[in-house]
Amino acid sequence: MNIIDYADRDMLAIHLAQLIAGQLETVLFNHEHASLAVPGGTTPGPIFDALCAATLDWSRVCVIPTDERWVPEDDARSNARLIRSRLLTSRAAKATLVPFHRGGVEPEAALADIAERLAPCLPLSVLLLGMGEDMHTASIFAGAPGSAEALAADAGPVAVVRPETQPETRVTLTAPVLDGALSKHLVIFGASKRAALERALTLPPEDAPVQAVLTDMTVHWAE
Repeated sequence: MNIIDYADRDMLAIHLAQLIAGQLETVLFNHEHASLAVPGGTTPGPIFDALCAATLDWSRVCVIPTDERWVPEDDARSNARLIRSRLLTSRAAKATLVPFHRGGVEPEAALADIAERLAPCLPLSVLLLGMGEDMHTASIFAGAPGSAEALAADAGPVAVVRPETQPETRVTLTAPVLDGALSKHLVIFGASKRAALERALTLPPEDAPVQAVLTDMTVHWAE
């Protein structure tokens, strides 16, 4: 694990967007397609704003949510909605989003279809993650129903997690898929999350899910 400290969050967003764009460009130089997995929430928005203008052949890039709340895409809490509005714009509007939510069915019934749609995009070329102060990442929460399955070494590409601390059921990329990305980036802000990451290094993934994806991870931190 490598940690890069930044003077402020704006510098982090610009530098990381440039870094991700360069890594995607390298993949596209050697392969027909590239894949980029990104989180929702407030943290990645400024990174998306910078990344969407990158000069890439975005038509060959598959964009995947790292996780999704089981809500329609027009819901304000939908990660797909955020990704479309903040990342899949400007030059990046040509990229293809692989959404998770399917209307009218329980998430368990949609897993096979989601896995089939993800198959051409795996392994992930570039991964961008966030982390909560409780050391969860994507939607893998310590102790939540479904998290053990998401952390299992033989897990499929997606799993259903029902965190009791959250209002919605989640579908998340599993630890093997996240950890198997060719390039991995974790963004954290503030002293409390820096301390949480340091604590996670001393715990097993069952207690600190982010621990499952830290091998060869680049951590980007700003106050």
